[in-house]
Amino acid sequence: MHDGATTILTASVGAGDPPTTKQRTAIQKEVTRLVDELAPVRAPARPGAVLPAVQCHRLPRGCVLQGATRAVSVSWFPASPSESTLGELQLVTWKGTVSLPGSASRRSGATTTEEIVLAPVEVNGVWRWQGAGLNLTTEDLVARCRELLDTPAGA
Repeated sequence: MHDGATTILTASVGAGDPPTTKQRTAIQKEVTRLVDELAPVRAPARPGAVLPAVQCHRLPRGCVLQGATRAVSVSWFPASPSESTLGELQLVTWKGTVSLPGSASRRSGATTTEEIVLAPVEVNGVWRWQGAGLNLTTEDLVARCRELLDTPAGA
């Protein structure tokens, strides 16, 4: 349970038409581009090196951006081939430090402040993320994730 609101929008690709293989491949590339922008692959930090203010962690289905007191997680859930959607992107804002899957140090106390589920929709050859009153390009979504880390808790 959490204090924030959950908004879900499931948008179909067409009027009952199942997504094509081309669309499924295109959206997977768009999700990869999103994660690459938010959490680029970098060499491991050297022991004793100063860590950046925002830690970026890549996960099999997305990424987690961890700030000093807040975090944002982005997770992609592709639809099964029999579904008429492409899948959904879950954007969760957290207060506190998120415990990462497989981590030896299990922290508790991170609480969800907002959860938004976005559906990919192709508009004139451009993928957009729609839901919760939002209609964002991938670039807009990257900026939104970074803004959420800067927003004070409770704002």
